Amino acid sequence: MNENAAALVVAFLYEFKMVGDQFQDIALCAETVWTSDPDRFLSAVTANSVVRDRLMVLYAFNIEVSRSAWVTAEPMVAEMRLQWWLDAIEEIFDGGEVRRHQVVTPLAKLVRSLGLRRNWLDGLVQARRWDIYKKAHVDQDALNAYLAQTGGGLMGLTVAASGGDGSVGYEYGAGCAVARLLVAAPALEKSGRYPLVDGTEAGVKLLAELGLTKVKASSRMLCKTPRSARAALRADWLAQLILRQAIMRPGLVSVGGLGVSAARKKLRLMRLTAFEGF
Repeated sequence: MNENAAALVVAFLYEFKMVGDQFQDIALCAETVWTSDPDRFLSAVTANSVVRDRLMVLYAFNIEVSRSAWVTAEPMVAEMRLQWWLDAIEEIFDGGEVRRHQVVTPLAKLVRSLGLRRNWLDGLVQARRWDIYKKAHVDQDALNAYLAQTGGGLMGLTVAASGGDGSVGYEYGAGCAVARLLVAAPALEKSGRYPLVDGTEAGVKLLAELGLTKVKASSRMLCKTPRSARAALRADWLAQLILRQAIMRPGLVSVGGLGVSAARKKLRLMRLTAFEGF
């Protein structure tokens, strides 16, 4: 779907809500998610309207933060962009006036009304400093921390905002983040990054096994997750499939061969939504 069609999708979803700055901000967040993270957009629209709006705000926040290292070649400028977000979070938790911004403004209302955890928000920003510099992770523990703060932090926030157990969502998201990393690895390497501590087939297989173990363990704890939070969990609806692919055929990672066709991907999401799964 092209950008014009994407704009029509967002306009349709929010046509009855485009009154006042608050709803305009959420619609703009949704447009950002559709254009930059369409898979999460599709999973978000399987939620009820209240949860959907919350997810759009948090996903837009994640997008804006993650962009910081990629919109400039100057590390200092990228650091300044990340600091801007840390300062915005500081304002949100200080309880006073918050800077006007299409993502920060609705994020502040969401965080304050639901009591979302600051360490997950701060961690999501801090972890992105690794993206700025073309250096490998020091060791596997450092990579695990990066995956937990990025994928785990975002999933923890979205599950908590949807009425579920954010702490278990955090663990689930950290495991699912392995799948996202393996899919993105070829593009990251092409850009001069070193996403994997051990890029050999044996290393890839071990990493995928660790991710799948974490996903399965947390999934068992999430079996009683409220319906309202299932859409947040569905954001990584292909994670287990991708991790199993990487375990069985680790060589697919280096050639960008992980994943399924667009049709099969959407069919799987439709099936999970119909049966309220994730």
